[in-house]
Amino acid sequence: MTLIFAAALAMALQAPPASGWTWSLYEGEGPMVLANDIPDTANLRATLQCLPGSGAVTVAVYGENAASGFARISAGGVTAASEARLGRGGKLETAIPVDHPAFSAFVAEGRMTITVGDDASAITVERPHLAKLRRFADRCAG
Repeated sequence: MTLIFAAALAMALQAPPASGWTWSLYEGEGPMVLANDIPDTANLRATLQCLPGSGAVTVAVYGENAASGFARISAGGVTAASEARLGRGGKLETAIPVDHPAFSAFVAEGRMTITVGDDASAITVERPHLAKLRRFADRCAG
């Protein structure tokens, strides 16, 4: 029994650490940001940003091999079209109104896909973080 416990403990200690990726809501002066990041680092997968009450959200995905052009933003079977532009560090950025049905479906389900040409980037907000997404959307609404 002790040997089994010791082996299990050794395996647990050798397991790689958790990735640390989470959704963080940053509020304060200026824009409000919901970020899929590793807190206290510069590592980002995606950000949603708005000025409270503006009615529009800027969506950015990082590290994807995408091109500028028109983006299809899809969630819950609904699609929006928006211009997409490339920024520094491989950031693909586009915008969507808070009251668009595709954004509403994203808030309800936590899944959105941004497609430019043949390149698709998925954003997933896991169930434990959906309350942050709802708060973000409520505060951004105009």
